[in-house]
Amino acid sequence: MILAFVEHTGGTPTEPSLESLTLARELAADTASRLDAVVFGAEGAATADHLGTYGVETVHHADDERLDTYAPEAWAESVGQLVDTEGPEAVVAPATDRGQEVLAHVGAKRDLPVATNCLDVDAGETYELARQRWGGSLVEHAVLDGETKLLTAAEHEFSPAEADTATDPTVQTFTPELEGSEFRVSVDRFEESDTSGVALGEARVVVGGGRGVGGPDDYDKLETLADLLNGTVGASRAAVNEGWRPHDDQIGQTGAKISPDLYIACGISGAVQHMVGCKGADNVLAINTDPEAAIMQKGDYAVVGDLHEIVPELNEALRGGR
Repeated sequence: MILAFVEHTGGTPTEPSLESLTLARELAADTASRLDAVVFGAEGAATADHLGTYGVETVHHADDERLDTYAPEAWAESVGQLVDTEGPEAVVAPATDRGQEVLAHVGAKRDLPVATNCLDVDAGETYELARQRWGGSLVEHAVLDGETKLLTAAEHEFSPAEADTATDPTVQTFTPELEGSEFRVSVDRFEESDTSGVALGEARVVVGGGRGVGGPDDYDKLETLADLLNGTVGASRAAVNEGWRPHDDQIGQTGAKISPDLYIACGISGAVQHMVGCKGADNVLAINTDPEAAIMQKGDYAVVGDLHEIVPELNEALRGGR
């Protein structure tokens, strides 16, 4: 059996989880195994309405009201106990903050090997795989061996694909045995963001601003460009460190991973860590005064010039329909 760790919002699986299900289903086919899923939260059982479309046969729902909110050690111990009882060949999770953290705890507690940010996996007696390392600046080819193998699927590398044959998953509730100490870290509350508009990870157009923007007030012209294109604004780590934009806007290795149809990078040098975050973009348009900037070499299109002159011209052109 291949076990998929599925994150969800109100019973609807998240996009990264659906991406990782594509990898999990491939492994299930390669190993002639069934595909199961493990979910948490009060509405976890509702994921079965969606997961059958992706080939999941059984949904294992952890039943403990303390697990309804995220608690990394407790969630990991729950997955570990499921591994003990079900003996899956592999556990596959999305390479999100939660997916990585939970599997890291499972691997440490169960002495199992973990391979993160996988791009391709060839299942045999051992798993031969390719995965991102050093912030995506290189691809490592490795062999993974263990009684149960733990993997995370790199974001935006697998397309969410429905199974050829849909299933009607059964929901099996299990109650893990958990100590109070395993809840020493947990989510205490949620606070709604004041921001509105298109979410950065879902936007089809993203306008990014770096140190070259010059200051927080100068993002107005980028906001206008994003609005005209029905997109949203992001930022480099340098801009966030300056306090010009909130961390939620950061694109990069330690920020958001985006996969828009178009990414317009304004005044951004293109450090490796930033490029990790925008590598999923179909098209990159770079605007920079330095023709030798790394992002100018890596982008699909480049405009050499001052963004403070070019972006207002773009805005005017878009308003005029030219």
